Amino acid sequence: MPWRWLAIPIVAAAAYAVWQLRAPADGVSNLASGNGRLEATPVDIASRSGGRILEVLAQEGDEVRAGQVLVRMDTATLQAEADRARASVRQAEQARATAQALLAQRQQAIQTASAVVGQRQADVALASRQWDRTQELVAQGFLPPQKQDEARAQLQGTRAGLAVAQSQVAEARTGLSTAQAQITEAEAAIEAARASLRRVEADLADTELKAPRDGRVQVRAAQPGEVIGAGARVLSLVDLSDVHMSFFLPEAAAGRLAIGAEARIVLDAAPQYVIPAKVSFVASVAQFTPKTVETASERQKLVFKVRAQVPPDLLMRHRAHVKTGLPGVAYVRIDASQPWPARLAVALPAEPPPGAARPDSATSAPRP
Repeated sequence: MPWRWLAIPIVAAAAYAVWQLRAPADGVSNLASGNGRLEATPVDIASRSGGRILEVLAQEGDEVRAGQVLVRMDTATLQAEADRARASVRQAEQARATAQALLAQRQQAIQTASAVVGQRQADVALASRQWDRTQELVAQGFLPPQKQDEARAQLQGTRAGLAVAQSQVAEARTGLSTAQAQITEAEAAIEAARASLRRVEADLADTELKAPRDGRVQVRAAQPGEVIGAGARVLSLVDLSDVHMSFFLPEAAAGRLAIGAEARIVLDAAPQYVIPAKVSFVASVAQFTPKTVETASERQKLVFKVRAQVPPDLLMRHRAHVKTGLPGVAYVRIDASQPWPARLAVALPAEPPPGAARPDSATSAPRP
């Protein structure tokens, strides 16, 4: 029947399409490839505490260095807190000096009271001997009885004086303990005041937001004069020394791929260049193909995420051409013993001549 003859080319076309879908990249069975975008490590420059922005010293696209001041926050409130903390330190130190002077005074009072106790003890001993002699003389009739009363009163008076002196020693020792406690309290107050001062000084240091690493400013999210909250982003950087492309490979290819294997990256924006890279990551767990990834082979099968890392020295030599977010294709060899095809031979843009100014030089990065 005629429809049977029409079915033959349809089946043949379908078989050819299936063969094309299952065919390895570029017809080379040793190659596997996947689509992805160039990515770099993002770094957000944010304020640890809220406040008003005084200066933003970088623009989008600027190259910055690690430690470079990028943002300054208003410090008027923190300066007032720092002055108050310094005053608290001085006050606590003065309180300690006063307590130390009181301690010395109490120690001198103990010595004086102890000397008085010794004197009163001598008076008691003398009064006791006089009492004994007076009793004997009154008993023998050499002295009238009233002399005995006088000796008794004198003995009792000296004993009372001794008790008073001993009480003064105890009082001086109590004052000594109080002065020592005051010194301890003053030293604790000094440590607390110094800790508050260190905290404020740390907050003051944090009002200068510095670049934690070399990078390029991608986003300027706030302007001078704006009031931001704690943790609010002011700038966003990308670390151009850590650029990679993430892509996905089917299990048959990923299972034979080793960490450190060579890779090649071809960007859609510059297909004439072939960028060398190395496999720095292969996922240990498979996943379904993400919807955002367009692959030429069976979408519904499990795939493994792979990351191709561009060498940092290569990035530094061609820093002016590095742009993240560019789409492209990453290629890997399943069998490292097989050579790369000619069309994937490394091809890079010409490097600037020695001595020429580069965008990553110190003169191009604005500094305060």
